[in-house]
Amino acid sequence: MASIRRTLSPYNDRSHQNGLNTTFSPQSPSQKLFSQGRKTLSPIRRFVAGVFFRKHQPRKSFQFSWRKPFFRCFMCFFLGFLLGMAPFNSDFNELSGDFRKSDFSLEMKPEVVSVQRSAGDLASVEKPKEDDLLIGAVELGVVERADKTDMKKVLDFVPGRQLIVVTPTYSRAIQAYYLTRLGQVLRLVKPPVLWIVVELNEASKETAEILRSLGIMYRHLVCVKNTTDVKDRGVHQRNTALEHIERHKLDGMVYFADDDNIYSLELFESMREISLNVLGLVVYCNGRMGLTQAEDVFTSRFGTWPVGMLAQSKNKAILEGPVCNGSQVIGWHTNEKSKRLRRFHVDMSGFAFNSSILWDPKRWHRPTSDPIRQLDTVKEGFQETTFIEQIVEDESQMEGIPLGCNKIMNWHLHLEARGLAYPKGWVLPKNLDVVIPSK
Repeated sequence: MASIRRTLSPYNDRSHQNGLNTTFSPQSPSQKLFSQGRKTLSPIRRFVAGVFFRKHQPRKSFQFSWRKPFFRCFMCFFLGFLLGMAPFNSDFNELSGDFRKSDFSLEMKPEVVSVQRSAGDLASVEKPKEDDLLIGAVELGVVERADKTDMKKVLDFVPGRQLIVVTPTYSRAIQAYYLTRLGQVLRLVKPPVLWIVVELNEASKETAEILRSLGIMYRHLVCVKNTTDVKDRGVHQRNTALEHIERHKLDGMVYFADDDNIYSLELFESMREISLNVLGLVVYCNGRMGLTQAEDVFTSRFGTWPVGMLAQSKNKAILEGPVCNGSQVIGWHTNEKSKRLRRFHVDMSGFAFNSSILWDPKRWHRPTSDPIRQLDTVKEGFQETTFIEQIVEDESQMEGIPLGCNKIMNWHLHLEARGLAYPKGWVLPKNLDVVIPSK
């Protein structure tokens, strides 16, 4: 059987080379775009196709050039610049200008109708005239109040002076009752009020719980002293509070309030009224600096008032404190012959003073800068006068409150239950021996 062999030509003798007019010829994107119809393409589409589409080149003859990428980048930048500078917001500006030019009025002119009866119909509606409007023009505005006293009070509000209440206390049967009673009174006093409670040698847990439960600003201090050498524990406890005020430079009116005394709210409000009367200005010249300075001279740094007391015999009430002509102290009430030698006849709970005397002696022109403390070496009953003598020189530097010193605002009753034992935690472990049955 004969076979026919055909020798293949080394050349491609096909009539369609490079895949033209074939169904499987690969084409580049640009060729596809142009092959779909060169005659129908617009100039803009031709320009875009030429810039963004890359023509197909044989792999062997491909050579990289920076011209076309640079040109394309420049064209994109140029188009973005033109789009950014285009006045797209001109229409919005014109629209906003029309709104500004338009006249808006806050007047409300409702179209009110009136109903009138006629002979044949139930009602006939007529459009009223301008003079027959039932509702007038409504205008919006701000009405200024004629009375500005309330606003002036709010703007001129000045917080009251701080009251620094010092209370020495110790463990005894009715300590909880005394501290709770005094704490409830201080809660009713307008702030700012600082309650400094001083205990001896250690801070008891029971006292700390009472102070936390009252909800007032307080400081719980401890006076560390050997009880065998202490003649008057209250003197050392008050000195501990004075050291604390001087160290921290607390500003306010200092008042010694024992926990067993009885106080009125009027007393604490009257302390804030102790004025700082200015006599004048002392002007002096500093020769080295050539400056002129001024200092205030204060005459009232100390306030005092009468205190009602129960005598030691418990059979009569006595009065101790100042005799006043207005707010000027002109004399003293006293009923005990043994205390007539005192310079100032004042009870420990019958005076208050400015705390800056303790830590700012230059302001008050004190002759010495020695610390002001109560003395434990003096005779009983003379602690008050020796302490006051360190603050003021005479009655001219005192102010009596209230006006005329004609009202008793606190009492010192000396009611101590010394025979009762101190229960731990103020809780009795068992019932009392005597039980009265209920009816």
